Amino acid sequence: MPSHAPGAVSSRLPDFPWDKLTEHAARARSHADGIVDLSIGTPVDPTPAVAQQALCDAADSPGYPITIGRMETRQAIVDWLVRTAGATNIGVDGVLPLVGSKEFIGALPMHLGLGPGDLIVQPALAYPTYEVGAALVGAEIIASDSLTGIGPRRPKLLWLNSPSNPTGKVLPVAHLKKVVDWCRERGVLLVSDECYLECAWDSDNLPVSVLHPDVCGGDHTGILAVHSLSKRSNLAGYRCAFVAGDPEVVAELLAVRKNLGLMMPEPQQRVMAAVLADDDHVAEQHARYAARRRDLKAALEAAGFTVEHSEASLYLWTTRESDDTDCWDLVSWFAERGILVAPGAFYGGAGSRHVRVAFTATDERVAAAVERLRAG
Repeated sequence: MPSHAPGAVSSRLPDFPWDKLTEHAARARSHADGIVDLSIGTPVDPTPAVAQQALCDAADSPGYPITIGRMETRQAIVDWLVRTAGATNIGVDGVLPLVGSKEFIGALPMHLGLGPGDLIVQPALAYPTYEVGAALVGAEIIASDSLTGIGPRRPKLLWLNSPSNPTGKVLPVAHLKKVVDWCRERGVLLVSDECYLECAWDSDNLPVSVLHPDVCGGDHTGILAVHSLSKRSNLAGYRCAFVAGDPEVVAELLAVRKNLGLMMPEPQQRVMAAVLADDDHVAEQHARYAARRRDLKAALEAAGFTVEHSEASLYLWTTRESDDTDCWDLVSWFAERGILVAPGAFYGGAGSRHVRVAFTATDERVAAAVERLRAG
């Protein structure tokens, strides 16, 4: 089959992980009280009123938006980065609105002009879209949390993810700084996926952005940070995200995106500006998640599970201590109780003994999961 024929692209991609959950999902749905789906981190709570009002106010939007984004939206991003992420020396020329962070993560290697022979590094346990982005351009990808594990080759792109999906692990400032310095010494672009920055649960171990001066020294050369409003503002359906950092790299991405016609719709841009300026709805949603996390964590531990890391993000990374523990056996155990969780193997071989349990379900469904876990 010619490389340009239909189906050639799909053959280059890894299998879509969630397709492998079909059998377990069917078993979980057969539970008398219905399924409790804790396999994905999609928001279920209402979109904040401030976002809905901003969308209504911007509904009359007949013209094309510009790729670089409205000045008010870009300034709102800068203000949020300064206020919440502690960034310094950041201006509107260093930010760019995105149609969701996933499309950016998956398309970034292509937008950077990477291809066969280029090396990309991702965390040992990682969101599958990093691998997809590498596969689409034919680049090689290495999964490693150790800089020494990369070997002598110089990567073109290195991904960080703190707080981590799937583990919820928070990387300390010293480690982040070490990686920034390592990448700068070698001319490697560092991109930090920080979509769960505001989903932190351990006050003694709060996540820090790579744009914070304690990490980068106030210099954003060679680094980017990716942020999403899907989790912190229940805007997954709006596809609102942004990238920020090195103005030269942002300008390069802007040029590519202009030519591709990639632009955030103007109503969503106005929504983004409104929600980034409002901290109250974030605190309310944080409290909802904190309560669900507390109850699920206690029920898992009472059922004999060990929760590891999980100091941030919207997931509990858990296992049962045993020499023969297998993530798919754990998935089956949960499915028999009407609960669907994600196997750790979705995120790399290092996750073969764990499952990821999301606490983004409704209060009623979380309570049902807690009751089933307590029943054994």
